Amino acid sequence: MLVAHRGGAGIAPENTLEAFRRAVEWWEADMLELDVRLTLDGHVVVIHDDTVDRTTDGTGPVGAFTLKQLRALDAGYHFEAEGGSHPFRGRGIRVPTLSEVLEAFPGMRVNVEAKEPQVARPAVEIIRKHGATHRVLLAAEFERCRRDVRDYEGPWGASRHHILGFWASHRLPWGGPYTPGADILQVPELWNGLRIVTPRFIREAHRRNIPVHVWTVDEPEAMRRLLEWGVDGIQSDRPDLLASVMAEVVGRPLPAGPNGNGAP
Repeated sequence: MLVAHRGGAGIAPENTLEAFRRAVEWWEADMLELDVRLTLDGHVVVIHDDTVDRTTDGTGPVGAFTLKQLRALDAGYHFEAEGGSHPFRGRGIRVPTLSEVLEAFPGMRVNVEAKEPQVARPAVEIIRKHGATHRVLLAAEFERCRRDVRDYEGPWGASRHHILGFWASHRLPWGGPYTPGADILQVPELWNGLRIVTPRFIREAHRRNIPVHVWTVDEPEAMRRLLEWGVDGIQSDRPDLLASVMAEVVGRPLPAGPNGNGAP
């Protein structure tokens, strides 16, 4: 699966409708990955950081803004293209709500990561309202960020404790007894100097019928290696490069791209 990390943060302002649209229409992403937080007035918005500083022209915690105040910020302000230009400034790109994303892409699989405990329940309510539990994977780095929604009926991503438990267990001579309580293992290839993903890691996950998605992979050489090892999905900030590599390695049809010829 070609998973557009934050919509493809390397080629458009991350976690925006513009990035998601390009990932879907230009690069035919199989899944959109995004992050959610809660505004001061209780709206679920799509943004990674706990402040607006890095991705907008504003400053301050996301939770200190009402949705209306957040809408006034330029979410394309800081995106820098090759050569140092800022092609998305002043183009009306805003921080979207989760509802807007689900409405805009009704057929897409979406990986929603809860970045804070208070956003999990409102996010699940929105997913249910849109009838999207069958296509929305609920992810969280830490279980505390989704402990209040263990009744979620959709797919459940692996948190850090799942990943570390499986990583330690699978290295035992017989493969280990531990099977994570998750539908997908979303893992970094390396973590704090430790190699997480290996051919054996993938084999042991597959033996338990659990697919492996690796994040965040932006180098073609790493993409090729992981595909050859048999990973089930790659999360990338560069869906353009990943589309080309997947065409080369696994024969995935090359999408049209912005120029209609599939070239990044």
